[in-house]
Amino acid sequence: MLICARFVISGSLMLAAIKLRGGALPRGRDLRAACLSGVLVLGIGNGALVFAEQWVPSGLACLIITISPFWMVGAEALLPGGEPLHLPTILGMLVGLGGAALLFAPDVHTHTFHAGLLSGFLILQLGMAGWAFGSIFQKRQVTGTHPIVIGAVQQLAAGLSFLPLVLLFPGHPVHWSLRGGLAILYLVMFGSIVGYSAYIYALDRLPVAVASIYPYVNAMVAVTLGWLFYREPFGLREAAAMAIIFTGVALVKWYSRKPTASVR
Repeated sequence: MLICARFVISGSLMLAAIKLRGGALPRGRDLRAACLSGVLVLGIGNGALVFAEQWVPSGLACLIITISPFWMVGAEALLPGGEPLHLPTILGMLVGLGGAALLFAPDVHTHTFHAGLLSGFLILQLGMAGWAFGSIFQKRQVTGTHPIVIGAVQQLAAGLSFLPLVLLFPGHPVHWSLRGGLAILYLVMFGSIVGYSAYIYALDRLPVAVASIYPYVNAMVAVTLGWLFYREPFGLREAAAMAIIFTGVALVKWYSRKPTASVR
């Protein structure tokens, strides 16, 4: 229910603001494509994460999700006309994955492994596949609509796609509080309006390999915010992990630009 409310609110607010400013909204084929990609990326992608966390601890889920760049780069390379795979790019993603593993390692060690982890792992793979193919599908669309507007439509479509599941499987009742309401507003503002808009804009402007490494950046942001606001530990291990992630991101960005430059 909460994820449904989050995307409906963020998508509605963004589209209302765009309309008030006289911005053009997508129609026809562009609208259908944006809705489909939104259901794939946010509906299946985020929905699978929320569902999988019934069995998978959040720290382990964050570590598993760092595999998603390989889904995106691999799917893009396999599809007709996609960006080819390059060994330095794969090595850069492996370096970033190693940094993320180092970052989340203590949280993973505090949990015991059980049979439900396999179900959660497979559900997360489904979510990453939905995110990858939905992102690539949207990137390949030829449209005059601004990517931020596309992102707003995607969020509203994803939120509405959760409504049948919410009605069929209501789950536990939600007990609202001031802290919970502020948390939803934070996710709407920074997770959806700011964060997802930045992702969809980057996806429109950057190669798939570069846009795909967002989980490594998310990991660094999460650790930094935890240190700033919750005084979570930040020592030599965290600094080394972030340095490794930075190295992996730099490698992917550097080698992903080379093929484009050579073609020109």
